[in-house]
Amino acid sequence: MTAEAAATAALLTQARESLERYLDVHVDDDGALQFRHADVPCVIQASQLAEGLTVLSMTCVVAWDLPDEQSLAASAAERAGEGLFGTLGVVHTDRGMDVTLRYAFPAEGMGAAPLGTLLMLVVSTASQLRTELFGVVTGESDGNSK
Repeated sequence: MTAEAAATAALLTQARESLERYLDVHVDDDGALQFRHADVPCVIQASQLAEGLTVLSMTCVVAWDLPDEQSLAASAAERAGEGLFGTLGVVHTDRGMDVTLRYAFPAEGMGAAPLGTLLMLVVSTASQLRTELFGVVTGESDGNSK
């Protein structure tokens, strides 16, 4: 095993152990981690960008096949500007609109507790966004949406 492969595998193991305190985590054949939080599927991968710089990259699929309406896209764009943990992506497809949340950060050297906290902050942001978007779709508001 190369040093790069060992570094990414160790970081994914640490991320898995950190998340398993809160969620059920599945490990893919390629080492990627998959899990769900409040109906939001997420995946975590690790990459070594340079020696000593190994990053975790998380992608959560917040919603898919939403109505492709301007008000919904505007709500997602407004929410994107408010977020601290992740970058929102909106993709328009033939079936509607898909929304993802992505977050990448250097994680080498983080302890299990801080890593778990950071990962759960990102995941909970994705879940909260899903709730808010579905509130816009159904015409309901929880008071936190603008």
